[in-house]
Amino acid sequence: MKKIVVGLAVMLGFCTCAHRPSGTLDVNKALDYCAEQTQRTLAELKTDSGIDYTMMPRNIMADEQHWNCRKATKEEWCAGFWPGVLWYDYEYTKDKKIREEAEKFTNSLEFLSKTPAFDHDLGFLVFCSYGNGYRLTKNPAYKQVILDTADTLATLFNPTVGTILSWPREVKPRNWPHNTIMDNMINLEMLFWAAKNGGNPYLYDVAVAHADKTMKCQFRPDYTSYHVAVYDTITGNLIKGVTHQGYADSTMWARGQAWAIYGYTVVYRETKDPKYLDFAQKVTDVYLERLPEDKVPYWDFDDPSIPNAPRDASAASVVASALLELSTYLPNGTGKRYKDAAVEMLTSLDSDSYQSGKSKPSFLLHSVGHWPNHSEIDASIIYADYYYIEALLRLKRLQEGQGVLG
Repeated sequence: MKKIVVGLAVMLGFCTCAHRPSGTLDVNKALDYCAEQTQRTLAELKTDSGIDYTMMPRNIMADEQHWNCRKATKEEWCAGFWPGVLWYDYEYTKDKKIREEAEKFTNSLEFLSKTPAFDHDLGFLVFCSYGNGYRLTKNPAYKQVILDTADTLATLFNPTVGTILSWPREVKPRNWPHNTIMDNMINLEMLFWAAKNGGNPYLYDVAVAHADKTMKCQFRPDYTSYHVAVYDTITGNLIKGVTHQGYADSTMWARGQAWAIYGYTVVYRETKDPKYLDFAQKVTDVYLERLPEDKVPYWDFDDPSIPNAPRDASAASVVASALLELSTYLPNGTGKRYKDAAVEMLTSLDSDSYQSGKSKPSFLLHSVGHWPNHSEIDASIIYADYYYIEALLRLKRLQEGQGVLG
C-alpha cells in the first residue's frame, strides 16, 4: 500500500522525500549556488530593451522553467522579496553589479511610502527590500522610506481590538469585521525598527499590542495557530478563528505556524520580554514534533492525504531562519537543539530533492502558495528563496562566530 501511495505522489509531482537528511551542509557552497541562480534570473529578466525594474519574479510552476513575474503594485505582496534576495546576494558576494540591480529593483517600491495602506503586507514589501538595503548601505533615503511606510502600516491598527487589520478587502465579502492573519506577525519588525530609529515611539506600542492580542486569541491550547482571527470592532473580542490558506479551520497550516515562530522570535528580540521567548519555544516545539524525517513539512500538518500531499519548502526556509536566531537567545542545550534542527532543514533544502538546480533559475522547488485557491501548488516561489538565503547567511555568521543578524 505504501508503494502505491508514494507512486501516486510521484506521478502528481509532489516531493516524497521522507528520509533523514545526510551529509554535512557546506554553507559557502550553498550560497555560491544561490549566487549562480541569482545571475541566471537576472539574465532571464533582460530583454532587448533592458530590464523592467517594476516586474518582480514571483513563481515558477512545477511544469515550467522560467519565472512568472508580476508588476510591483500595492496588491502584489511578494514584490519586496526579489530585491531582498539581491541584497542578500550582494551581502555574500560583494558584487557591485548585484548591488546596482538591488538598488534599481528596490527603488521601484518607493511609491508604497507615499500611498495609503492597501493591507498589512507593507513589512514584507518594504522591510525585505529597503530594510536590507539600509542595513547594508545606510542610505538615508532608504531610512525615510521605511519610516514613512511604518506610519502607513500603523493606520490599520484598531486600538479597540488591539491588532492591525490585515485585509481591509475581506471585511465585507466575508463578514470579517476586523481580521488579523498570522502572516501579519512578520510585519511587526518594521514597526519595531522604525520606533527605535527615529520614528514615532507609538509604533513600538502598536507592535506589542498586536503580538499580545494575537498570542491570546489566535492559538489553540496545543499552541497550533489559526490562520485568521476575526474580531468584533465594537467590543474588540474574538469572534472566531478560521483558515484562509490552510486545509481546514482546525488544522495546522505549515506556513502559518512558520510565521508565528519567526514573528515571536522577533518580538522577543525587540522587547526582551521572557514571555515571548517562552511562547516562541512553545509554537516551535509543536511544529518540530510533527515534522517528517527530512524536516520539510507537508503544506498542512493535518492534510488527510499525507504522505501523498505536497511539501512546503517555504515554511522550512522561514523556520530554519527563525530557529537560528532563536537558538542564540537560549542556554546552550536548548539553543543547540533548535540550531541543529535548522541545520537539518537546510541540509534537506540543499539536496537535489529540493533545489531547482539546472532545471530552473529559482533556488528551491516544492513550495505551496494557496492550496484552497488552487494557486502555486508544488511551485518555486520567491519568498521561499528569500528566507532560504537569509537562513544560509545567518548560519554562516554563526559558524564564523558573529551574531546571527547582519
